[in-house]
Amino acid sequence: MSDAPGRPSRPRPAPAPEPPPRAPSAGPRPGLWWRCLLGGLVLWVLAVVVTYTTQNSNLLPTLILLGSFLVPCCFTLWAYEKHGRVLGVDLLLGCFVVGGILGVLGASVLEYYLLHPSLTLFLGVGLIEEAVKALALMFVLRRYPDVRGVRAGLVLGAAVGFGFAAFESSGYAFNALFTLHGRPLRDLVETEILRGVLAPFGHGLWTAVLGAALLSDRGRDGRFRLTGRVLGTYVGVAVLHALWDSVNGIAVWLVYALTANAQQRALFDSGYMPHPTLEQRHLYTLFSDGGLIVVALLGVVWLTALTRRAGRGSTP
Repeated sequence: MSDAPGRPSRPRPAPAPEPPPRAPSAGPRPGLWWRCLLGGLVLWVLAVVVTYTTQNSNLLPTLILLGSFLVPCCFTLWAYEKHGRVLGVDLLLGCFVVGGILGVLGASVLEYYLLHPSLTLFLGVGLIEEAVKALALMFVLRRYPDVRGVRAGLVLGAAVGFGFAAFESSGYAFNALFTLHGRPLRDLVETEILRGVLAPFGHGLWTAVLGAALLSDRGRDGRFRLTGRVLGTYVGVAVLHALWDSVNGIAVWLVYALTANAQQRALFDSGYMPHPTLEQRHLYTLFSDGGLIVVALLGVVWLTALTRRAGRGSTP
């Protein structure tokens, strides 16, 4: 409506300046992974305390998911910050979620139909699980023909492996609720602590090594090639996987071979597990923990060598 005649017109307010356009996101800030790890650990401890205090079973899914995904997610973010910023968060999430779920489902089907109790059981587990994780990685990257090189393989392979570990750990934690010990919450917490501590040295590490070989030898047309290096790396990580899974059995056998008396040997040969002495318990702990450390160190040395190679200028 116009102003009345004879009155000076009122000045119209100037339009508000438009906000400057947002700069494109550069990805997570450096150091975000350890802040997420510390914050998530505090939240997990709070979830344990509240669940134990209130005995509220509705909190169990929160406890399981947070405890199972915390370490794998944080170390995936660490690998992304370290070597994979040019790859994009969407590809990283695709490898973690899609690759991890496909790996778990594929391994479950193949192990159900192909594996039976035997001396080579753990080697079969290693061969199957490393194969399905590699296939899951190739499936996710089928529409990204330009993604190749050691650095990309390390990061995206680690994402698939850690995704596999997270979904697998949630299953183990869920099963811990139904143990026969009469202490389901304690078993759940112990399972999540153990698998969380060991997670950086397991699936994520092995699949990072295999992913580096796969993407290093990937053709410029985007096709994956089963070269001698790829096949050798696959067998190597499968053997590490098998050794990792069989450490407890190897420790029992070593204790039996070194210290068992005649009565224990008779029980053992009859299919019964004899009651161990205090010395045998300590020796078993030494062999089992020492075996895990040795296998973890072998994987870390292998991964470190590949990381140095990536740092010398391999294709991202």
